[in-house]
Amino acid sequence: MIEILKNKMTPESILTAGFGVEREGLRVTPQGKLALTPHPPVFGDKLKNPYITTDFSESQVELVTPVCYSVTETYDFLEALTDIVINEIDGDEELFWPYSMPCDIPEDKNIPISTYQGESGKKAREYREKLMAKYGGKRQLISGIHYNFSFSDDFLEILWKESGSELTYKDFKDKIYLKVLRNYLRYRWLIIYLMGCTPGLHESYIKKCLDCMEKNGHQTFLSQGGTSARNGNCSGYKNEIDLYPDYSSVSGFIGSIKEFISRKNISEAKELYAQIRLKPKDFANVLGSLERDGIQYLEIRTIDLNPFDKCGIAKVDLEFLNIFMLFLLLEGEEFFETWQQEALINEVAVAEHGLESDLELLDKQHWTLKTAWAEDVLGKMAEINEYLNLNQDHCIEVMLNRVKNPQTTYAYRLKELMTEKGYIRTNLELANKYKSESVKEHYHLKGFENWELSTQILIKEALTRGIKVTPVDASENIIALEKDGHKEYVKQATKTSADTYITPLLMENKVVTKMILKENGIPVPKGEEFFSFEEASVKLPKYVGKKVVIKPKSTNFGLGICIYNNGGSFDELLEGARIAFEHDNTILIEEYIAGLEYRFLTMGDDVVAVLHRRPANVVGDGILTIQELIDIKNQHPYRGDGHTSPLKKIELDDQSQMFLKKQGISVLSVPKPGEVVYLRGNSNISTGGDSIDYTEEMHPYFSKIALAAARAFDAKFCGIDIIIEDYKNPKSAYGIIELNFNPAIMMHAYPFEGKERRLGYNILKTIGLAE
Repeated sequence: MIEILKNKMTPESILTAGFGVEREGLRVTPQGKLALTPHPPVFGDKLKNPYITTDFSESQVELVTPVCYSVTETYDFLEALTDIVINEIDGDEELFWPYSMPCDIPEDKNIPISTYQGESGKKAREYREKLMAKYGGKRQLISGIHYNFSFSDDFLEILWKESGSELTYKDFKDKIYLKVLRNYLRYRWLIIYLMGCTPGLHESYIKKCLDCMEKNGHQTFLSQGGTSARNGNCSGYKNEIDLYPDYSSVSGFIGSIKEFISRKNISEAKELYAQIRLKPKDFANVLGSLERDGIQYLEIRTIDLNPFDKCGIAKVDLEFLNIFMLFLLLEGEEFFETWQQEALINEVAVAEHGLESDLELLDKQHWTLKTAWAEDVLGKMAEINEYLNLNQDHCIEVMLNRVKNPQTTYAYRLKELMTEKGYIRTNLELANKYKSESVKEHYHLKGFENWELSTQILIKEALTRGIKVTPVDASENIIALEKDGHKEYVKQATKTSADTYITPLLMENKVVTKMILKENGIPVPKGEEFFSFEEASVKLPKYVGKKVVIKPKSTNFGLGICIYNNGGSFDELLEGARIAFEHDNTILIEEYIAGLEYRFLTMGDDVVAVLHRRPANVVGDGILTIQELIDIKNQHPYRGDGHTSPLKKIELDDQSQMFLKKQGISVLSVPKPGEVVYLRGNSNISTGGDSIDYTEEMHPYFSKIALAAARAFDAKFCGIDIIIEDYKNPKSAYGIIELNFNPAIMMHAYPFEGKERRLGYNILKTIGLAE
């Protein structure tokens, strides 16, 4: 089989597979007690949200990645969901517990079982109530990582065709997955050693489990040599008796499960708490679907949460699991009657004594030193890696180091921390660390950092609310959103089917925009068009000394705009015309309106946000030059390229240099302490301006004007720029200077000053995907 892979496939195609991760975790109070509050309502219907739901308890969040086709994509998506959960749970009142074994938990009667809606929700609740009665609530709160894996169709089809198998493709695929499953059961002890990370329990856990460990103080009980209490006999979550299904064929497996159910060992197929599961196409009818459709993928359930990684599993571990699955496929098998019992003995031995240097395990009914066996397996994996040119040396070397140096394992490192700080403090410190990291980077969505930020905002909101997200074109920022059969394509967050094609065409033409606004009784600045630089040279003299604005006819982002709020000389006006003509073949000169500029953002029938855009500026300290002050201000975490960050870095161009020159200063000037130096006249965020939220301060009269302007163009998404002399006075002078189709939302969502606005929800509501 390895020769087929070597000769017929590239290393990339060998490593390409379907990956998915389910990560469970408890919501806890800042004191480390189980949070008894309901599952956050922002996540919506638990049975319909494909990304964020609950497991057994209302307090137990479950994160589910979609099927991804690379380790990096899988890890990034899991991190995105983790950040969402950390930022959405109850503010200062809750944390996301990073450890598999429960926090400080109450008695069973006080553990809130998950509640659900509808008839299917009633069945889900009843199933959990049976589990509570049978296994107890404390065991049900154990959390972990479920690793879902499937070979790619290309991978399986090449093996099928090149092997000359007489089996149907379905039966061949079943045979492949069953072999991998059987070998996983044989070698699962190695995963428990390498990734096990539950060396301790809190004193609130089950007493008979605590009795298997040593009391360490700090309400902490520790296993001195154990790696994974979660996978051990004492503390783990297992069936009441050991069950050994028939894994020789799908039909054999189905028959054994039916027998377990008839004997009342389990109530249904999903109650088999195996270390690895065969997964069907139809989850509503597990056994029938396995028989009809075959095995779709494998679910590994061995892996403890890794408290040393925010996501609960390290990327290097995911990389290792990928090549480990390949090893399981290629490794031979030896059958004997008690092979499953032997595998269970090894599982428990490593879970409870894995850190002991002289531990021996059963290898085909013969005792062998755990360390020697582990090195042998990793050696075989290294040979596969080298022969197939997979370039996975790093992850194999990391695992070999854990074998040779047990003090580098997660279990050992965590046991040391718990010995020093105690069970609760150790995990709370890690939980608080991850919360700080997520809050600091809350405007970034992992895996989508290169997407335009407005689109990231929308994707994040959709994931949060359980709306299926399908990236369509990253370069164009196009995504598909789907919920309950309603599908919408969206470009750049606010280009949607809600608006007509003519709307942006009208808005991008400032002359037409002014005409339509005037027809609707909305005041606009007076002005004149110039169609050539020569025409401007002839007509500009009459504007000398007057307060005017010169700008291109059809551009956005404040490009090519020069403002003369104190009037300008002929040469200065001519220079402004030259700059404007660099961006369009037609320019406008308009009267300057006194006051401040505000951006009103409308979605549907509402003004959802208002902000003042303060022109690019620095504040002096009497020591630093303007250039040095700019450099410091550009270090603000919100400032970047303006597409993937809330604010743009300040860049000096010809307009800025001219603006400073008019003030009699340069970039080498040193402003006085507290002196505000403006670097340009226009206030666009795209040219380095500051965004200041005014949503709640703005007088409603002006919001009505903005909404009327948007309605004049029948625009569902619109950014209206209005100059207002006194934003609190409805009788104040004002003038609309521009309407913007496809308005950027990041400056409202993450303003430089003021309240952040949750605008992804407003977009979803406007296009009918949220209520």
